[in-house]
Amino acid sequence: MKPGFVAAVIACLGTVLLGACAAGPSGTSGTSVTVARAALVGGAPQIALQATEAILRTDPQNAEALQIKGDALTAMGQLGQAEWVYRAALLRAPHLVGAQIGLGRCLLAHDPAAAEIAFQAAADRDPRNAVALNDMGVARDLLRRHLDAQQAYRLALAADPDMIGAQVNLALSLAMSGDVEDAERLMRPYGADANASRKLRHDLAAVLAMGGQRAEAARILSADLGQRQVAQALADYAAARDAHSGLQPPAILP
Repeated sequence: MKPGFVAAVIACLGTVLLGACAAGPSGTSGTSVTVARAALVGGAPQIALQATEAILRTDPQNAEALQIKGDALTAMGQLGQAEWVYRAALLRAPHLVGAQIGLGRCLLAHDPAAAEIAFQAAADRDPRNAVALNDMGVARDLLRRHLDAQQAYRLALAADPDMIGAQVNLALSLAMSGDVEDAERLMRPYGADANASRKLRHDLAAVLAMGGQRAEAARILSADLGQRQVAQALADYAAARDAHSGLQPPAILP
């Protein structure tokens, strides 16, 4: 995020809030929502939170503002609060796909079954929403329903063929369900690229380890991890393969 962006958003936010005091809620909520969304996109969730709270003081039924508030809280790591804000948004506007996806992400770590329901609701309303489909795959993998997860990832890729997150998640899911050859074929172009991120390299190592290629997996991991950490990672990958259990896919999100 560029420093100048935050300053510009703060200046715009101040103007909007001053206008709200003068003009009342009906004339400014749309502008304030625009400011909040821009702040969130620009990596300034605290500013987005302040903007949405200003809207909700005068327009507490504004479901779009509630959704953005939930997104801001999620970005700040306050998932418990975000969950209830998304629920409030959906009470006012059950059609909000973004709120359903946000709710699902809040639920994912502690209740993947409920998360799947939220993602399914989003996909029902927007069948080609690649984000909802990808996230639904993550929930299904956490529930150990790998074949169902793979179906969701493939639908996400049909909607957005360039979605790297769905490609990576599909590769990990295939590896967990024993299809290591296809998993490596999907994962290697991303993880072996000279410019690959640490995350993508480690995901390739996970696929290789689950396919029995421990030496190459260890070599990749050792570039970032100590010997003990490498051993622990390899053990975790092997356990996930053997039990078809909860090695959580990275859930890379756009």
